[in-house]
Order: sequence, then structure tokens, then C-alpha cells
Amino acid sequence: MEVLYRSTRGTSGTVTASQAILKGLSEDGGLYVPTRIPALDIPVEELADMSYQEVAYQVMSRFFTDFTEEELRRCISRAYDSKFDTEEIAPLAKAEGAYFLELFHGATIAFKDMALSILPHLLTTAAAKNQVKNEIVILTATSGDTGKAAMAGFADVPGTRIIVFYPKDGVSPIQEKQMVTQRGSNTYVVSIRGNFDDAQTGVKKIFGDEKMKEELAAAGFQFSSANSINIGRLVPQIVYYVYAYAKLVKNGEIAPKDVVNVVVPTGNFGNILAAYYAKNMGLPIGKLICASNENKVLYDFFRTGTYDRNREFILTSSPSMDILISSNLERLIYRIAGEDAQKTRELMEALGSDGSYTVTSQMKEALGEFYGNYASEQETAETIRRIWKDCGYVIDTHTAVAACVYEKYRSETGDNTPAVIASTASPYKFARSVMEAIGGDAYDGMDDFQLVDELEKVSGVAIPDAVSQIRTAPVLHNTTVDADQMPEIVKKILGIG
Repeated sequence: MEVLYRSTRGTSGTVTASQAILKGLSEDGGLYVPTRIPALDIPVEELADMSYQEVAYQVMSRFFTDFTEEELRRCISRAYDSKFDTEEIAPLAKAEGAYFLELFHGATIAFKDMALSILPHLLTTAAAKNQVKNEIVILTATSGDTGKAAMAGFADVPGTRIIVFYPKDGVSPIQEKQMVTQRGSNTYVVSIRGNFDDAQTGVKKIFGDEKMKEELAAAGFQFSSANSINIGRLVPQIVYYVYAYAKLVKNGEIAPKDVVNVVVPTGNFGNILAAYYAKNMGLPIGKLICASNENKVLYDFFRTGTYDRNREFILTSSPSMDILISSNLERLIYRIAGEDAQKTRELMEALGSDGSYTVTSQMKEALGEFYGNYASEQETAETIRRIWKDCGYVIDTHTAVAACVYEKYRSETGDNTPAVIASTASPYKFARSVMEAIGGDAYDGMDDFQLVDELEKVSGVAIPDAVSQIRTAPVLHNTTVDADQMPEIVKKILGIG
């Protein structure tokens, strides 16, 4: 049965999966959502014996119904291959009684690889299916990980160009070095003076600029997105929750139909939304535990029902979560509003004009599947140190936020349901913060790559190729602009105007 897609703001009818992937964002500013969440109508015992690639096909084929089996299997085989450094693609590690789902074994050592490895293949397949002749321009804002993962995926892919914007002082040194050394004749990186929300808002404005779209079309270009606002990013993220559950069954850690909780360090809300979609497909997930850092706009929302971005923006040691406008939350708002596009549009317009909105009491009640909390900077560091001391297992700052919030949840509720914690980045990506958490001032004066060497000693895990390769790589991108100059730099890069 075909699954179509509609905008959360509801003014543009329905489109196929391939059309939604191509567009990225709806013309009315809304995000594409499936008209129905398909059921995961395959026994978990069968899923338990499948490879990651086979599970990916079972999940994605239920959402991307206008892709042929051959097209989808080709996209999957090209995405999940030797660029991952483990055959399992997303292995589970047990520590402190929880299961850490390691989503960082791809080319850029962050969970964004899980979806951005396949998006270029989905996008170019979608373009061919829809007879698109224009060159596709991928426009992306990043808080550190999406940008590099997207560029690694799209580098030198024919018929595409990718432009990434990131906050100049809002990413880790390793993250920045990964981006500015990116090779590929079709890749462009621009830092902006501002924070991630400024970059994301700037990208959304460009998407909504009809005059600019016309200029691009006349020059043979059209925009699409690699951010998780693109449904082609979101659906592949559902896969690893299904895979993790199936592997727990296979390993005898749980029985089929046993409930598990899922804990996700959350910024833009896409990763935890994917777990919510997995639950709605029928995966036995109990509580969805949303972990925030000191930018705790989501914690406040789940507690009060009011989303308010009017607050200080805090730079933390978990920069991929330094976000005050969680774009993917709009998809959840649409769902708890009873798929009322008018109500969703009103709330999103209030967020744009006033910086805040409050959901109805009925909508707030529908948030009961979620639990929100946050970890301070001190708690994040203490969690890294404690898990390393107790288990010999080293986690990054984002994963530490999740582990800390999970402990708060357990102590508050007494709920000891087995839990899967999304481990979203390699500790090597945030070596300074991790080593400071483990050793305090013992590592003062060391540069980031010296800290990488120290991390190898304490973790017993080899330095990933993604880090080794950038030690001596030349800087290829050094453009910095103000946020309001983003449209002009896009046109300059594309040779328009």
C-alpha cells in the first residue's frame, strides 16, 4: 500500500516519497510527514537473523513505496559498505546496565553517517525517477556533525553541489578541521558569525525565497536539503532502533515483545523522532527519554507544554546539541495536534514571530510517552569519568548527556526496563572535553591531536581513520560571513548574479 507525504502546514497536497526527498522542505515552509505510519509487519525473530542492510530494506521499503526493490537495495548496498569500520554497522556495547547503540562507526565518526551515507543515493535516484534535469544544490546548516557527514556523502556525486554553513566558534576543533579540509569539487563550507540557530534560520529563509528559486531555476539549479528536515534523512534513522531491538532479541538480552526504553541526546529532535516513528510502527518501545544539555529548551517544553527559545544561547561541550529551535519537533507537534495542519501552522508562526508557543492541555497529555531532562556541564564530565572508571568504557560528551539523564530517569521513576542509549559520536571527535573529564588539568597545554593520542591510551580503542587523516590535511575552505550574507554567498558560489 502506497505511503504518500504531506506538509505539516498542509497547504500543498500530497507528494510521493521521491518527490518529498527531492524537495526537502515543503513550499509552505512545513516538513513532509507520511500520511500514515506503516506497520512493521514482520516477526522480530526474522529481523533478528538479518544483517543491518536487510533490516534497512524492511524498514525503508515500507516508507519509500515509489522506489522499486532494485533501486532501494542498490541505495542501501552503496551506503552501508566498507566505509563503516565494523561489519555490524551499529554495534551494541553494554555498560552500567544499559545498551549503548554505537552509531559512530561511519566515515565521519558521528551518527549522522547512518542517514547521510544513503541520502545522496536516495536523492539522485529520486531525481532520475522524476526526470529532474537541474543540478541539485544541497543547502545545509550544521552544529558540527551533519555538515561533514553530508559533504562526505555528496562529495563528487554527479549532478549535485553541497554548501554547508556552520557557526564559526560553535563547533569542536576536530569538527571544524574535518569540515574545512573536505575534498570534492562540488563541496563548499562557509562559517557564519552567529550560532547554529542563525545558520538554520538562514537556510530556511533561502528555501522560502521564491525570487531566489526562480534565479536558480533559470541557471539550471534547484535546492534540496541534507538536514533532518528532509524525510530522506529521517527514515534511515528509524532503521537502527529496529536493528538494535532485533539484536537484543538475537543475543538473548530480551525476549520478543519485551519493552525497551530509548534514551537520545537531543538537539534538532530528528534522532528521537525516528525512535518515536519506530514505536508507532509497532516496535515495543516504552518511554522515549529526551536528554538535553544546558540549552534545555526541550526539557522545559516537556515539563510545561511551552516551547520558548527566548533565552541565552549557551556554548557547551556537546555542541551538536547547542540548539534552541528544534526543527523536527514540528513533526511531533503535527502528530499530537491530531494531524491538524492549521493548528501546527499557527504554533510555528508564533514561534517565528514571538519566539514561543504553548500547546493545548490535550496535546500536552499526548506527550506522555516522552520524558525530558538535562545534564549540566559538570554532570556531563562526571558521567564520562564515572563510566570510564567503573566500566573502562569511554563515551563522548553527547552520549554522556544521555547517560546522565537516563540515571536521573531511573532514580526518579524506579523504572528498570532495559534501555538503549543512542551513542551519537566517537569520543575522538571531542577529545579535549573527554580527556579533561577523565584527567582534569593533567592534560593542560596539549593540543587537540596530542589529546587524541592520550585518548587512545586510556580507551584502548584505535584512533579512527577519520581523525588520523585530518592531522596534516590542508585547509581548503576559509570563508566566513555574517548570517544575513548567506543568500549572497550561495549565489556567488553558484556563479549567479
